[in-house]
Amino acid sequence: MGEEISLSPISKEEIHKLEAALLVGTLFRPEVIQELHDPKERLTWVDSLAVATAALAREKAKMPVSRIADELGRSEATIRNHLAGKTKAGQLVRETFERFAREGVKIDVTPTVQTEELERLKSEVEGLKESLSRVENEKRQLEEKLRRIKEAITNILTTEIG
Repeated sequence: MGEEISLSPISKEEIHKLEAALLVGTLFRPEVIQELHDPKERLTWVDSLAVATAALAREKAKMPVSRIADELGRSEATIRNHLAGKTKAGQLVRETFERFAREGVKIDVTPTVQTEELERLKSEVEGLKESLSRVENEKRQLEEKLRRIKEAITNILTTEIG
């Protein structure tokens, strides 16, 4: 990456740059690449890493956990667990950040990752992002349906009692 990336971001743009650097830096760690080989765990891993990197970048911007949770659409407990390193994704992202703090922001794509493999992984990540987006959309729709059902039940109970 040819640009400066602040480890203490202030603007949204700086937050997004740090988030992207953390995600890429963590994705290319050998243990993460190994985990991504398991198709059953792939979506979960990418999602967890994305949330953990987004949470850490926002924490470094001095954002409160409640706001981070709101922005990312996750519970405060999930955000705290990632930030405290209680999740594997949170640990890995924190380690990547600490490496950036020690060595500067350098994304090391080791020679062991072949170009074809890299392209395949990039393609898979894009596909997973699309899948994640669809799942999040479905989740929002289901939450809305649940809200309407609860509202209808409340109306029915109020009408029967009243």
